[in-house]
Amino acid sequence: MDDCIMIDNLVVFANHGVYKEEKTMGQRFVISMKLYADLYPAAKSDDLTKALNYAEICSFVTKFTQTHRCCLIEAAAVNIADALLKGYPAIDRVEITLKKPWAPIGLPLDQAAVHLTRSRHRAYIGIGSNLGDKKGYLDLAVRSLDEDENCIVRRVSDYIVTKPVGEVEQDDFLNGCIELDTLYTPHELLDRLHEIENAAGRTRDIHWGPRTLDLDILLYDSEMIHDETLTIPHPEMHKRTFVLEPLSQIAPFAKNPVLNKCAATLLERIKQQ
Repeated sequence: MDDCIMIDNLVVFANHGVYKEEKTMGQRFVISMKLYADLYPAAKSDDLTKALNYAEICSFVTKFTQTHRCCLIEAAAVNIADALLKGYPAIDRVEITLKKPWAPIGLPLDQAAVHLTRSRHRAYIGIGSNLGDKKGYLDLAVRSLDEDENCIVRRVSDYIVTKPVGEVEQDDFLNGCIELDTLYTPHELLDRLHEIENAAGRTRDIHWGPRTLDLDILLYDSEMIHDETLTIPHPEMHKRTFVLEPLSQIAPFAKNPVLNKCAATLLERIKQQ
């Protein structure tokens, strides 16, 4: 997405800073923004209701900057970017330049500044349950993510009944998949999923055993991560029909970057075996 709205050098008087004088007396900050969004619907219709309102955004950023104080301009810039992404779902990516012309450096300079980019990330979450109210637990996962200010649930697959994997005798699973836009990093998202699992009474007493709710990060953008707590893409997803079938329903061309194959192709490969 290359379309963007540019707002240059919005001047805001606020109280960000480390020193007491900065926090009490305040100072001038200058904010420039690039807001990446699909501008075609507004351009095609010439309809203000389909556009990002520049005046509204400037007022929003001014009020937010004045009411959310930080010691560091790095923190202030991140907070402004996140607030814009949370407040305006049409914005996909934000570039922020936050300038501090009166920075107390004691040397001749025009200003100190930070520049950063924040964007939504596309993740696919596998969901499953085989204890108690299975559908209720899956619905809880969808609802919890959709109500999280750092997430937007874009699509949810049908729920399918599948046989359990492993040698433990247990009930059939109900499985599905969520397409999610999120501001969380992969590890932050993992922590959030664990919180939702815990809220559903999830225990981890038996490996591959029965569970009220199981949430797995299948894909996160085109990231490839492998550390002691997280592996992305999910290392078993290409082997599992109960993962690929719901994933293919909502995102058949979502690609596993390790195998360089999309979900629909991986599902067809399993069916032909």
